[in-house]
Amino acid sequence: MTERWMSERWMIVRNGDVLVATGGAEGELAMFPSRDVLDAFAEWETEHEIGPAGEPSVWTVGVSSDAVEPDGFMFVPLRALHPIVHAGDWPLAGRAVQIVEWSRTHRFCGRCGTPTELARGERAMRCPACGLLSFPRLSPAVIMVVHRGDEMLLAHGRAFPSPMYSALAGFVEPGESLEEAVRREVREEVGVEVGDLRYFGSQPWPFPNSLMLGFYAQWESGEIVIDPSEIVDAKWFHVDELPPFPGSMSIASQLINGYIRIRRPTGR
Repeated sequence: MTERWMSERWMIVRNGDVLVATGGAEGELAMFPSRDVLDAFAEWETEHEIGPAGEPSVWTVGVSSDAVEPDGFMFVPLRALHPIVHAGDWPLAGRAVQIVEWSRTHRFCGRCGTPTELARGERAMRCPACGLLSFPRLSPAVIMVVHRGDEMLLAHGRAFPSPMYSALAGFVEPGESLEEAVRREVREEVGVEVGDLRYFGSQPWPFPNSLMLGFYAQWESGEIVIDPSEIVDAKWFHVDELPPFPGSMSIASQLINGYIRIRRPTGR
């Protein structure tokens, strides 16, 4: 180990789980300059700086699937971290998990099979034989609330717990704009056409590597006809009579709550 490891914070990842200190304050990730804890993991597969900018910087290391946590620490699945860690730490943990997984799955060149190495000066794995650069995978997906006056069109997906409904969503296809993806996904999933679109915002979603891009979509025409391969049910819901929907960790919740505020700006 170098002295650098004594002055910077570290996040340790094992199979998508993040090391958490069990004896500290609630919401405390195990990001620490503790040499003893780092020494508990004699070998690891990869290390990467993940930010944020400033001092001390944060690094992540990926350890093998059989690595055992030291006393006072435990590995926690990323999704389970959200309600127990500080708001600013969960995206950082998500970045760590994504980067470790990307590095683990890009050890060899996809073109010639040569073992890769970290490229200098950029977030990429480089093949020393043919020069191919492999960047972290991001899968853009659109998520949209279709609206009609005081109503929102929400759907119950096949993988959803009952009785939760949420906004429509789907991945962007190659050669497709975000706006085209919104219109296609709405048409495919519920059979209606939308008109005006308004961009809401984005959210990294590390399950495993999505970037969610949120929109409000104005209903234009058509009746609901669901795609039963993906959706169990879809309905128009009045903003005052909504079903259970995803919690605050999801951009779906932000979209739905945002539309409630648009229609009920005074909280009525």
